[in-house]
Amino acid sequence: MKQKTRNSISKKVKVTGSGKLKVRSTGNNHYNTRDTGKKVRSKRRDQDVYPAIERNIKKVINA
Repeated sequence: MKQKTRNSISKKVKVTGSGKLKVRSTGNNHYNTRDTGKKVRSKRRDQDVYPAIERNIKKVINA
């Protein structure tokens, strides 16, 4: 039987064309005014998923 996709994880992760996984950077919800400009700009970018976890996530979202 085919494994169901974990929708909670598939909504948080984006698969790039080369097959890498990207996630939204953490710490964006509140208390952002005290951050430096450098920190704010780095938060705008999506981050790569750590390689050790990437295999598990790909298995769960059937990518």
